[in-house]
Amino acid sequence: RQSPGSYSPKPGWRGGGAGLAEHLWAGSSNRTAAHLQDMEKARPLWDNPLQFVFACISYAVGLGNVWRFPYLCQMYGGGGFLIPYVIMLVVEGMPLLYLELAVGQRMRKGSIGAWKIISPYLCGVGVASVVVSFFLSMYYNVINAWAFWYLFHSFQDPLPWATCPLNSNRTGYEEECEKTSSTQYFWYRQTLNISPSLETSGNVQWEQALCLTLAWLVVYLCILRGTASTGKVVYVTASLPYCVLIIYLIRGLTLHGAVNGLIYMFTPKLEQLSNPKTWISAATQIFFSLGLGFGSLIAFASYNDPSNNCERHAIIVSLINSTTSIFASIVTFSIYGFKATFNYESCINKVILLLMNTFDLEEGSLTADNLSEMKDYLMAAHPQEYAQLLPQLKNCSLEAELDTAVQGTGLAFIVYSEAIKNMEVSQLYSVLYFAMLLMLGIGSMLGNIAAILTPLTDSKAITSRFSKEVISGFVCFINCIIGLIFTMEAGNYWFDIFNDYAATLSLLLIVLVETIAVCYIYGLRRFEKDLHTMIGRKLNWYWKTMWAFASPLLIISLFIFYLTDYILTGTLQYQAWDSTQGQLVTRDYPSYALAVIGLLVASSTMCIPLGALLTFIRKRLKRERVSTVA
Repeated sequence: RQSPGSYSPKPGWRGGGAGLAEHLWAGSSNRTAAHLQDMEKARPLWDNPLQFVFACISYAVGLGNVWRFPYLCQMYGGGGFLIPYVIMLVVEGMPLLYLELAVGQRMRKGSIGAWKIISPYLCGVGVASVVVSFFLSMYYNVINAWAFWYLFHSFQDPLPWATCPLNSNRTGYEEECEKTSSTQYFWYRQTLNISPSLETSGNVQWEQALCLTLAWLVVYLCILRGTASTGKVVYVTASLPYCVLIIYLIRGLTLHGAVNGLIYMFTPKLEQLSNPKTWISAATQIFFSLGLGFGSLIAFASYNDPSNNCERHAIIVSLINSTTSIFASIVTFSIYGFKATFNYESCINKVILLLMNTFDLEEGSLTADNLSEMKDYLMAAHPQEYAQLLPQLKNCSLEAELDTAVQGTGLAFIVYSEAIKNMEVSQLYSVLYFAMLLMLGIGSMLGNIAAILTPLTDSKAITSRFSKEVISGFVCFINCIIGLIFTMEAGNYWFDIFNDYAATLSLLLIVLVETIAVCYIYGLRRFEKDLHTMIGRKLNWYWKTMWAFASPLLIISLFIFYLTDYILTGTLQYQAWDSTQGQLVTRDYPSYALAVIGLLVASSTMCIPLGALLTFIRKRLKRERVSTVA
């Protein structure tokens, strides 16, 4: 394995902060070298570089590629959104991914240990990453629980969300289902059994609790033997989703109306390029899709051989991740076009049937082609009857159906399931789709858990008392118990709170501090020397420019935007399900929910200054004790 080499700070390129590094690192070089030598003797490794790449792809390529990126394309200019997306990939995505992989591979520690090696005052950065990953793991595995729930129900014929259930008297359909749709009813009522508001907590849904327990059991089995077991699982979690996406692409392109969705996606609305939110959304999508700041990438890279070419792997993983987003969007929009066309034609047929029955028209006299002219004729010939019928006549529009932007769980569990129920052999496509969601979710969970477990198992104080299997089991158990909150009737509202606020501002701050730490505390010139030692060639100007200037400025801009957006938003609101109307309504968050949001943000971000403060106090007390003894 690679020798740690000389770690004495050297003056030089002041833009790299070598002078500051000298001050902070005086006398620490020998400790760092000794640490790396010890780690190289004992640390487990991936079986081969391909296994590491699969682990990174399995972690980075997740549910956001399937349900977030298509939504952003729909919102911000279709194919035109790819322009800012690709620019942000080059300026932000690849450089920051390379930075985290290089730090993990060189320091050979989890997030806490890696940043503590760079500077003892940065220990809070790693702690913040662990806290954010812990929050993410608490709620993210609930998605896998929902995927299990839908997967189990996919074997029924017909699918349980294909039609509305009968009411208790068996004289008609459930009233709530009639006001909405069968897929929405199955999601909100039969899956979530959702309460009308956040204030009404309700009880734990035992079916969802069992599915959540199963999801955590699967995760535990995948991480039981560390890289030995995770390395085998990632081959499946990384490759199976692509197989399913290819099957769905072939099926999607043959569906009636699929071309309408693809035209909608690839028609660029270039005017959106002047919208700042388009560029901000592209940057945040790259940022969160790659999983930067969580500590997972640092943890995975710490198990690499020190001579591994992490530069090449950073480029490969980031390109595959972005290509997958575009590929998944093509699949999604073909399905979306089919769904929109089906709903539009169903709407037209209902209007035609209503007009023919009301005005006793001849069979075939009213078609979709002459519907507009016939409406005008009937309105002129029978004004009173037409006026009475007008409230029942829906305004059918294919464009309106395609414009209906849906993201997150709505796209994954409502829109897709609605399209699936109208396919031939719907059970087969349902099983394939929800199995794919499971693989994407489990792959991401392996990275999230690695970000928590690696710093814990790096600690000799913990591993000397407990085996790695016990530590892994304890982390999974605690997450599962806390995660039961999300299986309550109000659980989906808490899920949205964690999803929206647990990691947004925190991750921006974490990655900003990481970049500044490498460039201006550790020293970019020194880090460049480390990379040259590892991969055998010098760092080119592109990486230096992005790390030292472009990426930090972009992160600061995003941070300011988010803070400004939160301030201008005023009272934070959420979407609650109103069963009487069969639709979502907007409500204000109660005061205790706002307090939880504040704690979620503060509990991770405050780790950074608190870690530095505690280190300063500890060093000060140590110096005082030495002075007293002397």
